Amino acid sequence: MEDVEQLIERMNRQLEAATRSWSGAEFTDGEEYAPIDLVEYDDEFVATVDLPGFDREDVSVSVTDHMLQVAAEHDESTDVHEDDERVLRRERRHESVHQSITLPDEIDADSVTARMKNGVLTVTLPRIEAESSREIEIE
Repeated sequence: MEDVEQLIERMNRQLEAATRSWSGAEFTDGEEYAPIDLVEYDDEFVATVDLPGFDREDVSVSVTDHMLQVAAEHDESTDVHEDDERVLRRERRHESVHQSITLPDEIDADSVTARMKNGVLTVTLPRIEAESSREIEIE
């Protein structure tokens, strides 16, 4: 029965996250959506986030027991010297993205690692091992 309760709790969290996604709750003023893939392994989750054009220094990652948050911000504009150049068109701008995702199980926040290569952020989130059940003696 405990397994069924855990499954229902997990499904509720995923449904809640999906509902927020449908309502656009993850979008805030001036921020764009950062797509996240979440893969489950036996002892960890691995989240992959596409952040093209962002450097490692532009990105922040935070975690709690059941939530991963990724935010990135940078300025794409370049310095233009008025005397040397005439700007004919300017479309590069300040950009920020933010995304939060609810994790299906508790994770070991102290053991989370993140790496970024070619605009792809990979976050490894080790699971907290569930305590094995023990039988309780009834007095």
